Amino acid sequence: MAIGCLLALSACEQTAKPEAAAIEPTTPATTSSTTTAPAKRVVTETRPIPYRTTKVNDPALPAGTTKVSRRGARGVMTFTYEVALANGAETGRRLLRRTVTKAPVTRVISIGTKQARQCDPNYTGACVPIAGDVDCDGGSGNGPAYVQGPVRIVGSDIYDLDRDGDGIACDT
Repeated sequence: MAIGCLLALSACEQTAKPEAAAIEPTTPATTSSTTTAPAKRVVTETRPIPYRTTKVNDPALPAGTTKVSRRGARGVMTFTYEVALANGAETGRRLLRRTVTKAPVTRVISIGTKQARQCDPNYTGACVPIAGDVDCDGGSGNGPAYVQGPVRIVGSDIYDLDRDGDGIACDT
């Protein structure tokens, strides 16, 4: 048949190739499916962020007292989701991003640490501090604490402030 094909090339081509009419095209099976791709939409939600409270020592406030130095404020967090829907009902969601829209403000409470000045009860007229050594202000003493007079001695003169012994210290 190869020699015959060489002589009659057109006949070989016809027999080598199937006829187009001889092949019946197959049609795909038709399905009556009504499924559609799930619908998606983007949804944004916000949630509050609670503020924190910080306490700080304040030497300007008397000990035992507190004061709100800065009011706190809640912040806002924004969440963006991709929501999948089927027949109008949510079937799932995926977080796309979350962003702090408004940062919370920390509340600051000041706590007083200032000690009330304690005065020695042996003296009146001015506060003689309780210390290792007290001298008259402007005198020749080296402190570490000083008192500005005049000061009346009502007990014992433990700091030896009344040099002349008249009951009044730091009067010169």
